[in-house]
Amino acid sequence: MIFTTENILLFGSIILFISILISKAGGRFGVPSLLLFLIVGMLFGADGIGFQFDSIEKVQFIGMVALSIILFYGGYDTVISEIKPVVKQGVALSTVGVILTTFITGTFIFFAAKLVNVTVSYPLSLLLAATMSSTDSASVFNILRGQRIGLRKHTRPMLELESGSNDPMAYMLTITLIDICLTKDVGFSWMILVSFILKFVIGILFGYLGGRAIVFIVNKIKLDNVSLYPIVLVCLAFFTFSFTELLYGNGYLAVYLAGLITGNSRIVKKRESAKFLDGITWFLQIIMFLALGLLVNPHSMIKVSLLATAIGVFLIFIGRPVSVLLTLLPFKKPDYFNARLLICWVGLRGATPIIFATYPVVRGVPGADIIFNIVFFITLLSLLIQGTTIPWVAKKLRMTRTLPKNGNDFGLELPEEIDSELFDLDLTKEMLAAGNRLMDAKLPKGILVIMVKRNEEYLIPNGQLELFEGDKLLVIAQADMTDSFDQKNLFNPNLKSDKAKS
Repeated sequence: MIFTTENILLFGSIILFISILISKAGGRFGVPSLLLFLIVGMLFGADGIGFQFDSIEKVQFIGMVALSIILFYGGYDTVISEIKPVVKQGVALSTVGVILTTFITGTFIFFAAKLVNVTVSYPLSLLLAATMSSTDSASVFNILRGQRIGLRKHTRPMLELESGSNDPMAYMLTITLIDICLTKDVGFSWMILVSFILKFVIGILFGYLGGRAIVFIVNKIKLDNVSLYPIVLVCLAFFTFSFTELLYGNGYLAVYLAGLITGNSRIVKKRESAKFLDGITWFLQIIMFLALGLLVNPHSMIKVSLLATAIGVFLIFIGRPVSVLLTLLPFKKPDYFNARLLICWVGLRGATPIIFATYPVVRGVPGADIIFNIVFFITLLSLLIQGTTIPWVAKKLRMTRTLPKNGNDFGLELPEEIDSELFDLDLTKEMLAAGNRLMDAKLPKGILVIMVKRNEEYLIPNGQLELFEGDKLLVIAQADMTDSFDQKNLFNPNLKSDKAKS
């Protein structure tokens, strides 16, 4: 079946809806949602139901659009104070780590290909390794944030920083090695090195300027319709990416830095924009993975399955761990060896390597078809082996911790400009020992109970309201008051709080 203007929305909506339902069921068994989206795309593709979608240029464009927003939101949602203790390590992993992974894995590919009678030149081996040398930001963000995995020793911020910032290095290595493969020039070139550094410098410069410009524009534009603020952010993110690329800089690096600066600045309708960006990021991730699944022909991967399996196993168990451990060797943090082992394991491959693998095909590099099929196979292997076991491995390495609760059960939020916090309080029998009316609670100044939830009923409280065990209170407190009282003893003034004792 061929996609036409008449049926693309019909079948697109069906595939999208089925994918979401399958991902919901798969999530209960710890299967990454993005892996399921890939598989659904393959099932509907040429070797499955028969949808014909073979335009690699269109997939590359979809990937470029999706990665721009994924990286922008990845930076937007990253708290600088969290990554500050490990920023040097994260940057080292996203640069030196990517280079080491490329050369270690590329050398293995060159010799492994000979053992299975596949002719692959050394530059082509390095090109194949470069396309999959970075961890996939979409996959890492999806698993760590989607499954709310809490990690010790600043491991999660480091992994998110690495995955969000290592795509630019992998992209530049890929483009550089494509040029080398096409020119057959395997020697050292100062021009290549200068171009390499220039792309980085321009990317950093316009990422910073773009971020500052976004903050200024969003705060000054004064829109009547608040729903347009996140649209403005998306437009400016696309502009930052494309303008940087136009000046021969690294657009992926620029858009990530712009998101990092924007998300850590005070801007109008910041939370509303974050919700919109989260939704559009999910949508673009699904579209990107489905398109990649539709593009690939599983029968083509069978021909390279032996070599791809060998490369995938090497990358997961040797290439990634060796490059990570060598890169982190000069740093004291993370000082817990188990943290370094977990970082070695969370080397997820996803859509980004597959998108990068389309560049050699579009540029006409000899042997590029084998690169695309091998990278797709390894991505499936990585998501299946690593993606499904991250929570289990983290627990076995004693690296997990409980994450604080997001929001409250009342679904209410305060504007960021208000210097107060909302939190839930579940009433217990002990709390009500001194009296079960709201007036019996000796609330400190600056703290107020604004709503009571009893089963599915919501009550507006007054001093005479009788409270019962199991009631849930919505409490608003000044930001500087949340540490000055003990919630457990809030209704029992005769008990001294642990904080007061200390």
